[in-house]
Amino acid sequence: MSATVPRGGTLRRSRSVRARICAAVIGAVLLIALLGPLLAPHSPTAAVTAPYATPGAGHLLGGDHLGRDVLSRLLDGGPSVVLTTTVATAVSVAVGTLAGLVTALLGHRSSRRGGAVMRPLDALAAVPPVLALLLVLTTVPGRLGVVLAVSAASAPLCARVVHAAAAPVLRRPHGELAIARGESWGWLLRYEVLPLVSPTVLAELGLRFVLALYLVTAAGFLGVGPTGTDWGTLVVEALPGAALQPAALLAPLLLIAVLAVGVNLLSDTMTHRERETAR
Repeated sequence: MSATVPRGGTLRRSRSVRARICAAVIGAVLLIALLGPLLAPHSPTAAVTAPYATPGAGHLLGGDHLGRDVLSRLLDGGPSVVLTTTVATAVSVAVGTLAGLVTALLGHRSSRRGGAVMRPLDALAAVPPVLALLLVLTTVPGRLGVVLAVSAASAPLCARVVHAAAAPVLRRPHGELAIARGESWGWLLRYEVLPLVSPTVLAELGLRFVLALYLVTAAGFLGVGPTGTDWGTLVVEALPGAALQPAALLAPLLLIAVLAVGVNLLSDTMTHRERETAR
């Protein structure tokens, strides 16, 4: 008789396969995006075909409203979108995680002190992300402004989630024992709290990346961020001629969607793995 495979083992293998597929897709998109300017067959600013030319030989995605090669412009804008999104996500999650851990520790010792730190973050989190983007970019234009706007929109939400995950950990026996021993804040957060909230941080990483990608492309779409070949700019440029040349609109939208969904699925798979390790 053949041995019965435990359901847990089947799920783990399924998640492992899904993680590899997601990592491969994300890696391919990131590689194409980062090396895009080197792979572009034409200059992103030169008119090399007829306006709204359909895809064909020499122009795989056709031309835009000025006759520029869509594929070349799409590849040229990749590094800007990917690097800005990655930096903004890293800053948001780092600041939000640190704020959430510190407020959880302050709240454990004194609810009044913890609330004094968390309430301003809650007020900042109530500002709609697009409004925060517009407000910040009016004073700090450019990519730095986009990073600051994304951090202002994402970090408070991340802090609230991490705080909710860390507060119960501090009330567990090992957390109470570490506090009773007089361990430093850094040691307590690093060795007693962070390992147990790492699945939450990983999940937040995926969510914050999606929000950062949305805001980065929204800045280009609204014309308030860095312009040129940014994917959001390509979308708004392609809208008037979408009926004549749909590839110019669908190509950047597809890349944005694949990158967002792939990162979220990979984050979800890694979160499940970290939870099993924590158990």
